[in-house]
Amino acid sequence: MMKKSKKHSGISLIKGVILTFIMAVATFAITALLINIFEKQQEAKNPFFRVVEITDDTEDPEIWGKNFPIQYDLYKRTVDMVRTKYGGSEALPHTPTENDPRFVVSQSKLELDPRLKRMWLGYAFAIDFREERGHAYMLDDQTFTGRQQKPQFGVCAHCHASVYVPYKKLGDGDIIKGFEKMNPMPYVEARKLLQHPVTCIDCHDPNTMQLRITRPAFLEGIKNYKKTQGIDDYNPTTMATRQEMRTYVCAQCHVEYYFKGEEKKLIYPWHKGLQADKILEYYDESNTKDWQHAETNAPMLKAQHPEFELWSQGIHARSGVACADCHMPYTRIGALKVSDHHVRSPLLNINRACQTCHHFSEEELKARVEQIQDRTAEMKDMAMDALISLIDDIKRTMEKNIENEKVEEARLCQRRATFLIDFVEAENSTGFHADQESARILFKAMDHLRKGQTALKDAITLHQAYGNTTTN
Repeated sequence: MMKKSKKHSGISLIKGVILTFIMAVATFAITALLINIFEKQQEAKNPFFRVVEITDDTEDPEIWGKNFPIQYDLYKRTVDMVRTKYGGSEALPHTPTENDPRFVVSQSKLELDPRLKRMWLGYAFAIDFREERGHAYMLDDQTFTGRQQKPQFGVCAHCHASVYVPYKKLGDGDIIKGFEKMNPMPYVEARKLLQHPVTCIDCHDPNTMQLRITRPAFLEGIKNYKKTQGIDDYNPTTMATRQEMRTYVCAQCHVEYYFKGEEKKLIYPWHKGLQADKILEYYDESNTKDWQHAETNAPMLKAQHPEFELWSQGIHARSGVACADCHMPYTRIGALKVSDHHVRSPLLNINRACQTCHHFSEEELKARVEQIQDRTAEMKDMAMDALISLIDDIKRTMEKNIENEKVEEARLCQRRATFLIDFVEAENSTGFHADQESARILFKAMDHLRKGQTALKDAITLHQAYGNTTTN
């Protein structure tokens, strides 16, 4: 009996030692984990080390990069040239000239679709229009575009350069006054004031790092738009949510616009709303014209990269998804969660840009996007063919010396259809930002083209009955 008790005591002792060891290891592991979590929490609370002082006049992104090396390294990658099926760009070699010292350019869209040249005939875009490259190239590509063969103005810098500091200097601290001074300048003169493409200071307050609006035209444009919703004196600085700001900082530039008067004041035409036909209605009522078509004499409008406007009509906007959620999705580097400043197509970053919300394979998500784009491209292609037919028919009618109010009506149909087609053409998602809205816009363009053809038939009938006498 005694021997048995000793045996059990020995076993119990061994078990106790093992249990103590396990508990010690577990305690050590838990302690190490807690320490690690605490360290990372402390690291996350201090997302940057202030190596240099940044002020409201620090324009150079390399200086900001000393405090924010992760974001700056990502920002520098906007030099990447990678093509998707319907966007982006691939590097094409270019022989430098005195007027264009670039060694690399992107594909000419005029070569890809010669119909664009006829659509814009008489306007600078019929000379040179290329695939869009990353933010790193935005200033150089504006400086050396063939469109400089026609008069260009300082107002173009509003969306193609870091202008916040130049505006301040021109306006003696007042960016609105600086904006008004730079707008009518010949571009070559304004260019001397510009040093960088879009940089940190254009979107961030240097003291708080909070997002902010630095483009005067957006401040006025969003105020006019919000007024259509019954909100007076809207100011995004004090009234926008942080999530809204993650779209608004992009919408400062990725929008439709026009230049008003001799002062070349930059206007975002949102007085009636953000939809393409509402903008067109505003242009018609204000008699706005960008140029006169070289073949038909129609008073024309050129649409400009209206990503914000089209996005606002889509399911992502309705769901509260901001531009940055897809084009600058959050990424983890060590303990830090940062927005990816390598701004690019979500199709080049599907895992972080799309799969955070959509739990399907990358292949499936890419296929869904490209199906939308394929269908939009098909509709746009048919609309372009119909537009060229109308241009041809107006031209033939003019060659027969037929001129009456019905010919003028056909010209207005050309103007309106061109703007609506161009709205989808110039918007860089090939319909993805709002696929049903893109289809609606192209359908309305086709309706204008139909009415234009009908007007030309009536023009011939009127001419046969009354000659070129205008009737009422």
